[in-house]
Order: sequence, then C-alpha cells, then structure tokens
Amino acid sequence: MVGVLVIAAGAAAVTVVNALTVQVDNPEVDAWEPWVWEGTSAFVVMLLAWLPWLSTAGAPPDMVRDGWRARAVFAGVHLAAAAIWSALHVVGMMSLRLAVYGWAGAGPYEPGPAGEVYLYEFRKDLLSYAAFVGLFWILRRLRRPERPTLRPVSFDIRDGARIIRAPVGEILAVSSAGNYVEFWLADGRRPLMRATLAAIEVELEAYGFVRAHRSWLVNGARVTGLVPDGSGDWTVELGTVRAPLSRRFPEALARLKG
Repeated sequence: MVGVLVIAAGAAAVTVVNALTVQVDNPEVDAWEPWVWEGTSAFVVMLLAWLPWLSTAGAPPDMVRDGWRARAVFAGVHLAAAAIWSALHVVGMMSLRLAVYGWAGAGPYEPGPAGEVYLYEFRKDLLSYAAFVGLFWILRRLRRPERPTLRPVSFDIRDGARIIRAPVGEILAVSSAGNYVEFWLADGRRPLMRATLAAIEVELEAYGFVRAHRSWLVNGARVTGLVPDGSGDWTVELGTVRAPLSRRFPEALARLKG
C-alpha cells in the first residue's frame, strides 16, 4: 500500500510539472494536449509497476555483492526488463493518446517514427525503471521484520546428494566458491553447497551471521579476534579459521566489535 501511494504521488507530481513545462515551452498547442500526453504516460507507468517489482524480487540489488557472475545476472535481468517495460509503456501511452484524440475529434495524433519514439522514450524510461527498482528494494528492506538472534538446533547443508545437519553454532564461516558456497565447520570439515552467498545470508543473518566481505559470512558468536591489516581492512579470527573483513563493510566491523 505504501508503494502504491508513493508511485501515485510521484506520477501526479511528474505529470503536473511536465504538463506545465510543455505549455510554457509550446504555447501554440492546445492547453489540454500536454495534460493528455503526460497523463497517459503516467497512467501506463502505474499500470506497469508490477514488472520492476517482479524483476527486483528476482534480482535484488543485494546480489551484486556476490561477485562478477551475480553482477552479470543482475545487469542482464534488469536491462531486459527495462527494455520490455519501455516498449510496453510506449505502446500503451500511444494507444491511449490515439483513442483520446479520436474521441475528441481533434485530428490525427502523429507521434513520429516508431523507432525514434522508442529510443527517445527509452532514455527516460531507463531512469524511471531504475527509480522503481530502488523504491521496491527499499520498501522490501523496510518491511523485513527485525528478528531476535536465535540459535537453532541445526542447519542442513546439501553437499551433493548428502545432507549434513550441522549445528549452527559449529558453522564458523561461509565463503563463496563460484557457483557454490563453502561452509567452514568447527570440526575442520568444509562441505560445499550449490547456492549463492546472498541466499545463505538471508537464512543465517537472523542467527548472528555477518557479511564481512563480498565473499564471506562469519558467525559473530564464534569470533575470537580481530586483527587490523592496514588501509581499513581487518582479519577475523574464528579459532583456526581466518576470514577477511573489508573496509567496505563498516557495519560488520561495528557489530563484531560490539
């Protein structure tokens, strides 16, 4: 509901500002025309809000922290979604404008060559799409409930056909290993599981695990020391295991120090 209200308020504000600007810059057009142009555009944008919502759910900005493969997937998903979104936007608003002009008997509406219109609109739609992705990502994070730190009995690590049921307290750290993640267990085992680090972070963050590096999660309850490496980076000591703590994650340092 909050997202709908924000989108509606933003669309109304943009419509008013753009329509008044067009009236001032083009005094020769009829006063009602800029309102039709901007109103149909805003109306279709609101109808298509589901598309960036879906793409944000499937490829959230958080995944860019999981290495170049995740960043490539993120870019591919959103570029394709933005291109489709812009095409639907252009077709929808042009169809509405043609209908309004026909109903008003105001003569034919001539938008120009389809290719030029799409390229012109795509440049603007790309910014609008990015704004929608940012809005939906922020709303998803705000709606994520604050959960107390829990200590579950175990966490199932799917290592190939095996399932290793490891007590969460015995998982010292989790690191990214290509298309897999590697679990660093207190008994020395290092099973692999096919998953992204971002997906494992979602499952374990409520249990005291902290993203210390784009490729590492550490168990805050098992930290035995923090060693500065210079230039703002640190090494996290978890018994015999050493994990990097990047200066790009200052919140992680504050949590582990606290």
